Amino acid sequence: MKILVCIKQVPDSAQIRVHPVTNTIMRQGVPTIINPYDLFSLEEALKLRDKFGGEVTVLTMGPPMAENALRKTLAIGADRAILLTDRFFAGADTLATTYALAQAIRKIQKTWGDLDLVFTGKQTIDGDTAQVGPGVAKRLDLLQLTYVSKIVEADAEKREVVIERRAEGGTQVLKTKMPCLIAMLEGTNEVRRGSISDSLRAARAEIITWSAKDAEIEDLTKCGLKGSPTIVKKVFAPTPRTERAAFVEPGKTAGESADAILEAIFKRHPALKEDMTKLASGF
Repeated sequence: MKILVCIKQVPDSAQIRVHPVTNTIMRQGVPTIINPYDLFSLEEALKLRDKFGGEVTVLTMGPPMAENALRKTLAIGADRAILLTDRFFAGADTLATTYALAQAIRKIQKTWGDLDLVFTGKQTIDGDTAQVGPGVAKRLDLLQLTYVSKIVEADAEKREVVIERRAEGGTQVLKTKMPCLIAMLEGTNEVRRGSISDSLRAARAEIITWSAKDAEIEDLTKCGLKGSPTIVKKVFAPTPRTERAAFVEPGKTAGESADAILEAIFKRHPALKEDMTKLASGF
């Protein structure tokens, strides 16, 4: 089974700062990590490879420093890592990003054979758009399964996959044919640490680096800033709350504690108490 996982190196959201004058994100001095959603996708890909055989290729688009993230995926167990990097990709929004990634994936299939599955994370923690996975699927004409919480079954011979996905009001169970793209949710599995041999291999491995020319991207006007119609008007940090947390004296039982918490909430928000009372009475 041939599987591709798209990842992104992102700034650690716990340490992101916003410039007080320009209102832009300050990336200097902020450590980078692999987008957490992508790690869950990588683990699912590795589990399928371990079960059916084959190989897992990891692809990312970014600056040369993104090589560090790719080496971490090799240390976890990926078989191949490809870095798509070029000055033409700078400033890309999701539309331009999906174009470049889709072209690179076509080159990967041309070089190593057709893919059975493409994995992405649900979204990235820096952009939070959740558009790249579906965008890549659309450009490659792949069936897409988004908000996937569990891969129930995969059949390599029948080329079918059954998944559970989170939906409004419950869980959907869907079956589709391969090839397809799967966007995984957070917390769907426990990401492995990787073996010592994988770590040693990752340290020695050659990261395949492609420029726009290497990926056979012909129309550079669709890449980077030129191919990005999105305009970010302003980035700002949320205003800190001046309201302090209230302390509620716990009761002797769980029921008494719950009553005390509700009373404290209703005291602060009297309209909420009226709405809840009407709802409870059926009016």
